[in-house]
Amino acid sequence: MNVEKNKALISHFDTVCIEQNNTVAMDELVSDQVINHAAEPGTPNGKDSFHHFLHALHTGLSNIKVTKLRQIAENDLVVTHKLISGTHSGNLFGIAATGEPITFEAIEIIRIEDGKYAEHWVQSDFGMALGKLKGH
Repeated sequence: MNVEKNKALISHFDTVCIEQNNTVAMDELVSDQVINHAAEPGTPNGKDSFHHFLHALHTGLSNIKVTKLRQIAENDLVVTHKLISGTHSGNLFGIAATGEPITFEAIEIIRIEDGKYAEHWVQSDFGMALGKLKGH
């Protein structure tokens, strides 16, 4: 298992999928059998959960930037501590655009299988960031 290759895969995903919303690349980088432990109840799971979240993120935010703070890998797991930021320029999960900057922190664990996302866990303060927008 090449942990450096796995780390590069996650960094590539962050750039082309999260920042650029490249859904074709996302379909190539995420396994059809992916398990997303972070999918909200009542929302799609699997690959559809990635499409759902990224569509919502790009509907509500512009100028999205992912800043990798630290990343570690072992065997088939990659853990990345990152900041995701942007400008609240559209409807974001029911919150009308404020024009305000938004930043949230996330720690993700990704299991890689056959060069693709196979399993995903995340802890973030995205809900807290949304709460701040509501109070704008």
